[in-house]
Amino acid sequence: ELGKRAPRWIRDNEVTMCMKCKEPFNALTRRRHHCRACGHVVCWKCSDYKAHLEYDGNKLNKVCKDCYHVIIGCTDSEEKKRKGILEIESAEVSGNSVICSFLQYMEKSKPWQKAWCVIPKQEALVLYMYGAPQDVKALATIPLLGYTVDDTPKSADLPHSFKLTQSKSVHSFAADNEELKQKWLKVIHLAVKGETPECQNE
Repeated sequence: ELGKRAPRWIRDNEVTMCMKCKEPFNALTRRRHHCRACGHVVCWKCSDYKAHLEYDGNKLNKVCKDCYHVIIGCTDSEEKKRKGILEIESAEVSGNSVICSFLQYMEKSKPWQKAWCVIPKQEALVLYMYGAPQDVKALATIPLLGYTVDDTPKSADLPHSFKLTQSKSVHSFAADNEELKQKWLKVIHLAVKGETPECQNE
């Protein structure tokens, strides 16, 4: 199908890094480009290829390296590197997760930041954190087993917050509303005891 029909474009605000090389985007050196074949958001280095696309009257279009190799029929001899733990694509795990949503996140004394949090079905005891729902690499993972859950909010500004602590590591989260907070707590309370939580996604 590649090149035969127009792809669904991933929106710019759904990613914080190039979907191919995983380099973070920034205003100056890494601008966002779309691959005209697969619709992924890539950096200029990864979109520096051109191929004739059938859906566009066989005109030359900017495509990413992967699509270029598929369309011109050349196989990339590079062995697919084994994906590291953080290199699980967010869309891949979000679509098959116990729970996923945006949460505010704070570590140590750093400021609060928004993170796309996912507990995948195949690893229901690990919390993955992404910058955005379509990112191809997680910013961090927290193996939940053995953590203590504290669900009493410390701040009036973030009434739907909860904390995970284990010896010296403390992770603070805040949901947008009480219902979402309770969904997350239901899953996390089981995961910290090593029990597999039920799916909470609607």
